[in-house]
Amino acid sequence: MRIRLFHCILGLLAQMPTTYAKLQANYTSPSGVQIFNPSSFFNTTGPWSLMSVAGDTLYISGMRGIYPANSTLAPVGLARIRQAYQNMAALAEMAGSDLNSCVRLVVYVTDMFRYRPMCNQVQVELWGDDPRKYPPRTIVEVGRLNDDDIVEVEGTFWMGKQGRCR
Repeated sequence: MRIRLFHCILGLLAQMPTTYAKLQANYTSPSGVQIFNPSSFFNTTGPWSLMSVAGDTLYISGMRGIYPANSTLAPVGLARIRQAYQNMAALAEMAGSDLNSCVRLVVYVTDMFRYRPMCNQVQVELWGDDPRKYPPRTIVEVGRLNDDDIVEVEGTFWMGKQGRCR
């Protein structure tokens, strides 16, 4: 299962024409914070951006299970949760980071009983069976998410001293 998921992520990344070398900040603040909305990803649904880089840290906003190719939602359940995590992983890769550099996850679900086990399953698929590799995570049940969605996953990633977006 992990190998199949890995190949799905590689396929998703291969379909995206933007590479880290082409990734350009949409805006850089006077303090050097870079804001990104890669053109090969889905458009945001409001006044927010997909990710930012401040110093050596990458911040990825709450990802939903939206297919970047056509901006539609994956089916409710495991497929949507998996796509949300894959979107976060793809953005981290675009910025020059990876899942092994994830320092913190925050997951919002609308039904802890139903969706927490699926989030756990996807995290094991992505990070493997070794609990020593799991990034710290906070999971919170909320009353409602954007467009009545079921999950959002946000991540914070270490970029290293030579952050590749710079």
